[in-house]
Amino acid sequence: MNKGAKIGIASVAAAMLLAGGYGAYALVSGDSGSKEAAKPRTVVAEPPSPELAASGAKAFLDAWAKGDLFAAAKLTDAPDKAQAALQAFQDNVKPTAVHLTVGGPTTAPSPAASKSAAAGASASASSTAAPAPTGVLEGFKASLEFAETGTPWNYDGVLGVVKMSDGTAAVHWAPTVIHPKLDANETIGVKPVFAAPAAVTDRKGRPLAGYASLTGLLNQLKAAAPQGGSPEDAGSAVVVSPASGNGAAEKLFTLKEPKPVANLKLTLDADLQAAAEAAVSAQGKPGSLVAIEPSSGGILAYAFSPSTGQNRAFSGATAPGSTMKVLTAAALLEAGVTPSTPMPCPETTMVTGKSIGNDFKGAHPEYTLTDAFINSCNTSFIEKGKDVLKANSLPSLAKDVFGLGLVWQTGLSNFDTDIPVEGNMAGAASEFIGQGKVRANPLGMASIAATVQSGTFRQPILVPGMKQVKAARSLSPQVLSSLQSLMVQTVKSGTAAAVSPALPAGSGAKTGTAEVDNTTDANSWFTAYSGDLAVAAEFQGAGHGSAAAGPAASKVLRVGNH
Repeated sequence: MNKGAKIGIASVAAAMLLAGGYGAYALVSGDSGSKEAAKPRTVVAEPPSPELAASGAKAFLDAWAKGDLFAAAKLTDAPDKAQAALQAFQDNVKPTAVHLTVGGPTTAPSPAASKSAAAGASASASSTAAPAPTGVLEGFKASLEFAETGTPWNYDGVLGVVKMSDGTAAVHWAPTVIHPKLDANETIGVKPVFAAPAAVTDRKGRPLAGYASLTGLLNQLKAAAPQGGSPEDAGSAVVVSPASGNGAAEKLFTLKEPKPVANLKLTLDADLQAAAEAAVSAQGKPGSLVAIEPSSGGILAYAFSPSTGQNRAFSGATAPGSTMKVLTAAALLEAGVTPSTPMPCPETTMVTGKSIGNDFKGAHPEYTLTDAFINSCNTSFIEKGKDVLKANSLPSLAKDVFGLGLVWQTGLSNFDTDIPVEGNMAGAASEFIGQGKVRANPLGMASIAATVQSGTFRQPILVPGMKQVKAARSLSPQVLSSLQSLMVQTVKSGTAAAVSPALPAGSGAKTGTAEVDNTTDANSWFTAYSGDLAVAAEFQGAGHGSAAAGPAASKVLRVGNH
């Protein structure tokens, strides 16, 4: 890799000659045979005649073009700086041929020269030096050839020409002599260049910019986007870079085009993402939503509010409430309970010295598992769970069948659902209804719904082809069918029936109302599936699951997975 060389810094730039800056430069004769030191040459105030300026510019350009950098440098008012800069340019840009032609007088200094002129004028204003000299600006055309390409690099340059005390002309040295875009704080050289970062698109190749919840993801992917990957993929170009090493380089001329980088397609779907963003924003409360494709595990959309805060869709860790009853029902079914098995619903029950009730008043001794599930009776699940389940039943099922508790690599940082193994049934009973120490987020709960829909756990991912951990086993066909039936019935005649807009026909769902310590309003949860699409949502302090999370999830489900 060739490193750009810093061009010598001139105290006064070409444009300063027109602005009225002052400079005096002592030059030593190149005649080393002289026994006496040559009289120093200095810049004088009188400008060179047009003929003298043109001849001085031509002499400098001719010497530079021939590669006689020592002679070219002697024709400037700062030979040492000029020779070092011209040599650095030759060494680091490596043109095989340089063609330079005088273009005649000009009144348009380069942008870099203008910046230098402003600095020089400021410095001279506070100086008590002699009256400022006046110079002439001469334009020139450069055409450089390279071994790597048959296309020459053509650009227009500007030289400032001053009159010296011996009556000769000299090129006023400034970084802009090399190239008009080069200033004193930059370097120029040939460096490897790579293709622009790959565009990040949805699964159909559509752009994903503009979705508030995706800003963090897109920034992360842009920073880590493929940049060619290997030296073989790199191109090369003449670039101007900050001498400090901080800041972006500006490409001046491409010698070799880099290998293109393919777009990065994510599993996301722009239509569903737009629906998710709108559904979450409409609630006016902190919340989040995740949509997953059950057949692949691909994450089709996620959104969270406020969009400038935590990505609670992936990193949230709160009690999921009664949406956890999907797992508890699966555990009960595997333990031999059937949808028609009696599961009386007392008005209250005790758990670790605390009275637990339901979201409705009155007892229902006639309830079966189906009734308890679709009406979300806490006491039924606690009582039956204590009778037929063990303290580790729920954590074991969650990990072995639903993949919860395994480490997921989704493509973004995420919190893995945590269902601790309690030491006794009293602690486990709270987990049966999604309270206690259970912690989850919409990513985990959407995955539960996706697993119920397809019958197989497929770890959620954002990038197609990512490694997906596998669950140890699946539910039996009978248990799976019963569980699906419970979720579908919940939409038809249970707590999800009141959701507006209504869920698509054939949907399965479970509402959740999670009471969190030190808060007055419960959190609203909802998880559901329809066709090859599963969604989960949560909203802080929004109350019943059908009141906030349900409508948000329904809006996304109604878009569908097409």
